[in-house]
Formats: sequence, C-alpha cells, structure tokens
Amino acid sequence: MAVPTAPGRLPFLGHSVAMLRRRHEFTSSLRDHGDVVKVDLGPMTTYFVTTPQLVHQVLVTDGPRFRKGAMFDKFRPYVGNGLVLSDGAFHLRQRRMVQPAFHRDRIERYAETMTRAATALTTSWTPGEVRVVEDDMQALAVTVVGEALFSTELGQRAIAEVRRSVFVVIKQGMVRALSPSFVEKLPLPGNREFDRAIARMRAIVLEVIASRRADGVADHGDLLSMLLLAQDESGDGMTDQQTYDEVLTLLTAGIETTALALAWAFHEVARHPEVERRLVAELDEVLGGRPVTFADVPRLRYAAAVVNEVLRRYPLWILMRRAVEPVDLGGVELPVGAEVIVSPHALHHDPASFPDPHRFDPDRWSSPSVAVPRGAYIPFAAGARQCLGNVFAQTEIVITLATVLSRWRLVPVPGKAVRTKFTSTAYPSGLLMTAVPR
Repeated sequence: MAVPTAPGRLPFLGHSVAMLRRRHEFTSSLRDHGDVVKVDLGPMTTYFVTTPQLVHQVLVTDGPRFRKGAMFDKFRPYVGNGLVLSDGAFHLRQRRMVQPAFHRDRIERYAETMTRAATALTTSWTPGEVRVVEDDMQALAVTVVGEALFSTELGQRAIAEVRRSVFVVIKQGMVRALSPSFVEKLPLPGNREFDRAIARMRAIVLEVIASRRADGVADHGDLLSMLLLAQDESGDGMTDQQTYDEVLTLLTAGIETTALALAWAFHEVARHPEVERRLVAELDEVLGGRPVTFADVPRLRYAAAVVNEVLRRYPLWILMRRAVEPVDLGGVELPVGAEVIVSPHALHHDPASFPDPHRFDPDRWSSPSVAVPRGAYIPFAAGARQCLGNVFAQTEIVITLATVLSRWRLVPVPGKAVRTKFTSTAYPSGLLMTAVPR
C-alpha cells in the first residue's frame, strides 16, 4: 500500500504563538492525507498516525511490538532510564516495582498533602491581590510531589532544589529533544542552565537516597520509601542509580502535567461563567464548607468533567514510538526501526471524535450517551505505557480546584491577554488573575 506523504516538513523548532499555531495546524491537517502519513523530520522519515483506531493499535493492541522513539532517546543521557524512558523487560520490572506506590491507600494518604498544600496557598492570598496563576500552580505542584516523595528534614532541602531546577530541566530538556544533536553541544545559555540544574538535582536526590540507606530503609509513608523498599521477583531492589532515575521521572512527569492543567483550568473556568457557577454549586453541595477529602473526589462529578475537558484541550503535542518488529498498521507495512508519531493534541481536536473541538465544554464528559472512541483521548498515553501517576494527577487537580474555588474567585485582569509558550505542550504566560473572596 502506498503511504501518502505530508506536503511539507513538521515545524519542530520555534516557540512563538505563530509557530505553535503552525505546529498544531500541520499535525491536525495530516488526517486529511490518510490514516498513516509519511512525515520528514530532517533526514528521518516518520509515520504519523491520524486515527484513534490505529493509535490504539500502536499504544495498546500492538504495544509490545513498539519501543520508545527517537525523541525519547535524546532524553535518556540526561534524565536516566526511569519508567517514562525505559523499555522491554527492564521497563516491566520497574513498573511492577513502582506500581504499589500508587495504590489507592497510598493516594488517599497523598490526598491529605494535596489538601494541606492547596489550603496553605489559598490562605496566603489577600482580597484583591493579583496572582500570577501559572507561578502559583507550578509552586503548588512542586510542593505536592516533593512532599509525597520526600518526608524527612533532608527532603525539605531536596524540595527546595526541585522548586529551583525542575522547570529548567523540563523546558530545556524538551528543547534538546526537539533539536538537532549538535545544538546541545553549543555554549548556549539554555544548555548551561540545563546542565547546572541537572547536576544540582542529581546531587541532592542522591544525598537523600544515601541518607535513607545509612539510617536503614523504613516506610516513611512517602514515595521514596516505596522505591527503596521495592523488590522484584528475585528479591532484588533498585540500585541508587535506578532509584534516582525513577525519582527524576516522578518529578518531571508529575509536576508539569498537573501544574499546566491547573493553570489552564482556572483560565477556562473564569472564561465560562456557567461552568464556574455549576462547579461552585457542586462544591457547596458536596463539601458544605468543609475541606475536601479523598472520599469526596468521586462525588465531584462535574469537577471531574471540567478536568477531563482541560486535559483534552491542553495535552502533549506528540508522542513517538519505534517498531521493534514488522507491523501492519492499517495496511501499511512498517519495517523494523520505523519511527511512529502520535499527536494527542490532534486526536483531542478531531471533530470526528469531539464535535466543535475548540469549544470548552465539560458536558462532553457528563452524558452517558457520549462514547469517545478508543485511542481518541490519551492525556496520559495508554496501554502498558500509560502513566502510573494518572490517578494521582487527576486527584490533585480536583482537590486543588475544590480548595481554591470554595474560598476564592479568580478573575482575569482586564487588558492582560494570556500569552502561550510552547515546548512539549502549551504553557500559559502572564496568566494574571485577581483573588476575590467568595
């Protein structure tokens, strides 16, 4: 079967709003050229998958026949071989060892941290104060994941370093992943900043690990304890390097998605008064003025619909996979080594799956008659590579929305348009909102 070729090259570099629009328009337009479309990324030919059915095949049905793709290879030397980047038998081993850290009883304990951190943030606000919401949500996400990971006094130093360095690692790391290899060797300010941030985080995390081992590994109720206590089927635990890799994975993956979703959620709620009215009414009914708990989360159904819609509107731009054996993908024979691209953003804005896709509409998720095709909605990927922290993240977002909106309205500052910056996803910039007591 002949594979259609996209009319142009994927515009990988550039961070302006215009370039962001070009990227999204390009990837979304590929569905007009076929179910599987060849796209040139410089000298590398890739296969862009445009339908939910074939995305489900790549990520789930034939998931074992694919490994992480070229984009992830660029990360591995810097952020290690944690769950996001590892493959094959090693990935399966690590996933089984990490999974208990995200069991329901553990997330219930982490939910107390989420409520406490969100309450501390809102208590620090004063009526009429203008908040930079993206900064608040980034700081909150660091606090929640940091305290879930590290519960000891030394851990507080680690959290301070994470707060200082993690967004440098995330943003500059993605620039490296999307740039030609020679760029990372240039004496650019971003490269130097990235290298320093990685070195600082590595030093403090390894110091915490060494301290825990020296004191005798015990369950402190945090994620690091679970990593250090975990054993595989043969009774072996993780080395310090493997533990560090998983900690860095949890920090980078666990902070960015949540912080961005929360910032965009407050932006969208403020732009849609009826959404805000219904959300606050649900909070009043379910909570009755008391702090939100983990047990409340399943009852906050409209809040969950708001979160689902935020994750639909503001997902990752692309994921990559590499075929490790021949695969028939919709009649296209992919050879071993073929690089496959999936775009959560394009899928989430496909009108065939989501009518009027650019409209923010939580009711998409409230009606039992609405059936989203498998593979059409993948905010946390899918299959064996689905993010283990998805429930953690969704719980944190709901708890934060409930805590903030029970006490405050966040009102956009007139005349201050929100700008968008872009790496792997859309970052709000200049999201200024006035805190008004309810």
